[in-house]
Amino acid sequence: MSGPAQRSAPSPVVSQTGARVERQPLSRYTTLGVGGEAQVWTVADHAQLAEAMSAPYRILGGGSNLVVADGGLSERVIRLGGQFAATDLTPDPALSTPEQLVTGWVGGGVPLPGLLRRLQRLGYSNLEGTVGIPAQLGGAIWMNAGTRFGEAFDGLHSLEIASPEGTRTVTPFDLPWGYRDSGIPRNHIVTRARLKLRRSSPEAVQERMDAADLARKGQPKNRTPGCAFKNPTLPNGDRPGGQRLSAGKLFDEAGLKGSRVGHAMIAPEHANFIVNLGGASAADVHALLDLMRERVGVPLELEYELWP
Repeated sequence: MSGPAQRSAPSPVVSQTGARVERQPLSRYTTLGVGGEAQVWTVADHAQLAEAMSAPYRILGGGSNLVVADGGLSERVIRLGGQFAATDLTPDPALSTPEQLVTGWVGGGVPLPGLLRRLQRLGYSNLEGTVGIPAQLGGAIWMNAGTRFGEAFDGLHSLEIASPEGTRTVTPFDLPWGYRDSGIPRNHIVTRARLKLRRSSPEAVQERMDAADLARKGQPKNRTPGCAFKNPTLPNGDRPGGQRLSAGKLFDEAGLKGSRVGHAMIAPEHANFIVNLGGASAADVHALLDLMRERVGVPLELEYELWP
């Protein structure tokens, strides 16, 4: 008598343009450390990127604000390498002035922390407010990542955006960007950008980075995607568009610090952070997000990206 039929492994996919294609657990690419498997395409140029975008896809940067489902994804996951991870900080003489310099192209796959260190050594200012964010440049631009000291769009001159329809170059004036939002459509990829910077000194830039970094000292050290929710807005506040409240303070006042589901916990240091204590699942994280929504009596908007 024959035994049960064995499920065969999916056939490996071979790129026609030389992209590297591997099936991998996405937990290894996220700062939270959760997530099932997906077909990962690492692309080095526009031809490989176009091929990768020929089927349903998602774009993976530094994984610093990402919660991936335990069951993984059916879509392709695209990572930027090659020319999309190159950095040219040479001032463009046609675009720069004595007060402001505009760099050459910096790839969307360039890690933001290393880029900030290079800018500091050159004495180039404008992006210090993003210190401590473990993102890639493209992802930081896509969500306009930042802190109360500044955001990605502070240092942005122009950017190249790719989609299945092609590639185009735009400026911030072409986008409806705002708080933690670039206005770039979801299926578009920031492949590279020119930075708009002020000339300063390495010492002055370091001082501003230290000030921004000091304000983050109370944040948790465990694996985390960062802040779970955007700071909500009161509709009738004093500022244009409403006054923003501190989401962390709201969760703290609701007594949520230290709340735990499985191996995920709302951080005792900061109530707007969820941390992985080791072995957490995406289901654990989702349960905590639901708890946070239930306990706070104002509308909340996620800062995390949830896949799917």
